[in-house]
Amino acid sequence: MSLPAQNSTYPINQTLSSAVLLYEPIFEGWLSAVFYVYANKLQNDKSLQLTAQNCYTPSLLSQATHVETDEDKAERVLVKLNKLLKRSGMRNLLWGFLSEKDHIGTTLFQVVKYAIDYPDRPIMQDLGNLSVLDLVQTVKSVGREKHRMEAFVRFEHTTDDIYFARVEPDFNVLPLIGEHFRQRYQDQHWAIYDLVRGYGIFYDKSQSTTSHPAALQTITDLDDAVLRDPTSIHSKDEARYQRFWQGYFTNVNIKERKNPRLHKQYLPQRYWKYLSEKQVLPNAEHLQKRR
Repeated sequence: MSLPAQNSTYPINQTLSSAVLLYEPIFEGWLSAVFYVYANKLQNDKSLQLTAQNCYTPSLLSQATHVETDEDKAERVLVKLNKLLKRSGMRNLLWGFLSEKDHIGTTLFQVVKYAIDYPDRPIMQDLGNLSVLDLVQTVKSVGREKHRMEAFVRFEHTTDDIYFARVEPDFNVLPLIGEHFRQRYQDQHWAIYDLVRGYGIFYDKSQSTTSHPAALQTITDLDDAVLRDPTSIHSKDEARYQRFWQGYFTNVNIKERKNPRLHKQYLPQRYWKYLSEKQVLPNAEHLQKRR
């Protein structure tokens, strides 16, 4: 049996290392990274990865480069992509980006590269392309989370006459659900706060007009004690509102048709902590059925 040669060399830089571009975790940051790729002719590097700064784990086998966000360059890329992908394609890119998956920056870049390489091809229909398939599946997941958030948000009335809701979505869907609530609750102040990402959206009805609802505002610095337990700022009527809703929820339930498995399928248990109807105290008098 022969031994391997002692002086054999291996092209480590070519076979094992990878180039990583780190971008600020905002859409303009990712667009700036795409501009950097083409400006430096890196688009054909098969090891290239585009990763959000907050998702990057340093490695001895990768060389990371930080890309600064440049709004002018991001705008140029955005205009180009709008021409290539049209409205539906850009929607997929944005929704995919809001998934915040670790690899999503690279997946989106591969889809963009495919569109640039084949400008006359309807690439979003080509599910044989693994990057396109990954993006389409991700967009479906984000869409489901958006739909559930629109259905399961529960507002609590505060002493400041603001209807306040806390959420913990799997994906960053606040930018997607804001318009849903803005159109439906134009006659009141309300706010939805994402506890996972540390920001929220606020609607100030005093800024609205008879023809146009007010623009949504971003809120960030809220008291941690209030976020953990908002009962300290509940209005005097909030407890009564919750009792009414809990009583309704209990009385419309048909015991003989109870199906916990199906119930959890349509109302996943991870949402229950912020649903007032799921905070029912046992033997509460106001929930007694009266026929």
